[in-house]
Amino acid sequence: MRSAVQTLTLTDFRSYRRAELALLGRSAFLFGPNGAGKTNLLEALSLLSPGRGMRGAPLAELGRRLPGEPGGRAWAVSAEVETDEATRRIGSGVDMAGAARRTVRIDGEALPPGRLADHVRPIWLTPAQDRLFLEGAAERRRFFDRLVFAAEPIHAVHAAVYERAMRERSRLLAEPGADAGWLAALEQRMAASGARLAEARAFALEALQAEIDSRADRPFPQASLSLAGEIAQMARQGRDLAELEGALAAALAAGRARDAAAGRSLAGPHRTDLEVIHRPRDRPAAECSTGEQKALILNLVLAQAARLSRAKSQPNPILLLDEVAAHLDGLRRAALAEEIEALGLQAILTGTDETLFDPFKGRALGVQVDASRLVPLDA
Repeated sequence: MRSAVQTLTLTDFRSYRRAELALLGRSAFLFGPNGAGKTNLLEALSLLSPGRGMRGAPLAELGRRLPGEPGGRAWAVSAEVETDEATRRIGSGVDMAGAARRTVRIDGEALPPGRLADHVRPIWLTPAQDRLFLEGAAERRRFFDRLVFAAEPIHAVHAAVYERAMRERSRLLAEPGADAGWLAALEQRMAASGARLAEARAFALEALQAEIDSRADRPFPQASLSLAGEIAQMARQGRDLAELEGALAAALAAGRARDAAAGRSLAGPHRTDLEVIHRPRDRPAAECSTGEQKALILNLVLAQAARLSRAKSQPNPILLLDEVAAHLDGLRRAALAEEIEALGLQAILTGTDETLFDPFKGRALGVQVDASRLVPLDA
């Protein structure tokens, strides 16, 4: 199902007092100096989906704050999103400074944030992910889970249930004479949600690998993907949910003493790691150059976007690519522009230099961003 942002409006968000960007369903490239407010626009778009957005920032940090103000103001991000069915008005924000929860409205009706996934499913790539293959497993796991979530929003619900139960179990294990019955109940909750996490990741990995393998004619390096971890391996072997759930529950019960001593759970899908091999060089991604790593990550994102763009029953992904073009040579920048156009997806890119986006001119809207002012190139 086609989904594209027509207009974006920001009110007291980050560096913007108020800003309006008329995308009209088109892709766009935003260029300007560092600190001009380009990434803030991408972050605003990312908050049109469930979760904490591309920066993962607390709500209180998102409101505009003048020098001397103790905290950020109430803020709002709204957009008109056109789908095959209708044009929806979507809003996200906080009604008062310091609010602990954000308000979501769709066509004026207050709804849970999870309903945003019915209309907008952004996939993003940021400079913070440049070190994805050099950081710990948690960052790679979050990156991969975001790709899974773009296809299956329920994945985030299972992850939240699992994390809450795991935290409660760790607190309980730290107490003398922890109640065995309550521990068993928490472990069963972890096992049920954890098995679904593992199953969804295994399915997504297989589908993503197949998509990557079909993209041999692209000038982006192909990757061989795998998931490390016992529960991940079981899921990839095709074990059913009942087997996965039983194995995880048994591992948690057997590991109580060890986990109590460690102060954390040492078994489960929260320890899964995404392993990536640069296939042309036959080397782990961590051993490749920065440019090669960036191209690998971009190819994963494009492959998932290509796969999801064919889905009929869910919104197409919207690509948010922050400072991606600077790491690509001219051939790959041109290939990226051609691929986005061929997929028919909306993509918003940022960079400091207008010339980086020469291959996008005529295909996307150009917008100069300077001190949080937006100036379209054709204005």
